[in-house]
Amino acid sequence: MTKRWGQVATRGTGDAEPGRDRAVPGADAGGRAAARRAQAEQREGRVAAGLSELERWLADQVAQGIAQARQTGPADWDDLARRLVDAQAPGVAGTVARLSRVLHAEDWPGLLLGEYALLHLLAVAHRRAAALPEPLRQTVRARVGFPVTRESVLATAAVRDHWDVVGSRDEEQERLLARRVWLAGRATGRAAMVLSFTPAGQPPDASLAPGTTIDADLAFYPGASPLRALVAERYGLADAGPPPGTTVSRVPALIAEVLTSDPWADSWPLVLAGVVPCLDGLADEEGNALPLHPSAGVPWRLLAVSGGRPVTVAAEWTPRGLLPLTTWDEEGGAVRL
Repeated sequence: MTKRWGQVATRGTGDAEPGRDRAVPGADAGGRAAARRAQAEQREGRVAAGLSELERWLADQVAQGIAQARQTGPADWDDLARRLVDAQAPGVAGTVARLSRVLHAEDWPGLLLGEYALLHLLAVAHRRAAALPEPLRQTVRARVGFPVTRESVLATAAVRDHWDVVGSRDEEQERLLARRVWLAGRATGRAAMVLSFTPAGQPPDASLAPGTTIDADLAFYPGASPLRALVAERYGLADAGPPPGTTVSRVPALIAEVLTSDPWADSWPLVLAGVVPCLDGLADEEGNALPLHPSAGVPWRLLAVSGGRPVTVAAEWTPRGLLPLTTWDEEGGAVRL
């Protein structure tokens, strides 16, 4: 008879072994715990092997040069991404699979080398994880693709505030629609991002509408620069209106602080107060300006709401520029961009 978890082995004659006619209390739980430990150790080994291969692959790419990346890169990256998925490192695999995006830019060689450098940094950080501070170690594991359970996040201390929902952005990922909703705490000044996934063809989660303000507890995922969060409990809506914002001149220091904690951060929500939109950026009255992302195009809707006057704008920072999300008109109403 085949022995399975939770069953008692018996002899071929059908007679139970002496002393084994009853299940031992806790034996099943102990067996499951041992199986989980073995599975976790096996995954750790696979990830380590996969990232070691990634380091060698990156060294080869730099040694050979990247002149042919536009011709050979996409196929090479797809193959590497599949191997990283097999190595149970889906976070790194996703980064590799998205490398083709940089090829559309004029300065693609510099952008590609920058992406390679960040991948190498992540692989080395994982290899040396034991020497990292715990928050940074958690960030590295999250970037690699180790899951964090919803239950463990909700078990952490929550942060209660009046959270302004300052914008959202949808992105198709294979057969899923990923929705990122950005929030800003009025009292704490903290930024947050609530991520949800919906099967393609189904309506996404609309419980957090841009322009509203919720009184809620948020529980943050662990990391050196916590951003992703879950809504642990909602107490109701609060008075909405333009959220408090920062100045353009303070943004470089803010982003530098984010990247110091998490060098792999590729987006961060900003609320900018008193900015005047122009054709390719957002400027303040002192002449400081931040560029828009090339994909943003000319922000005609934002220009129309502003009418040349300073406004509050929520935007998603990326290394290549800002992606406007929401602005607020003269009456305090939110206008999605």
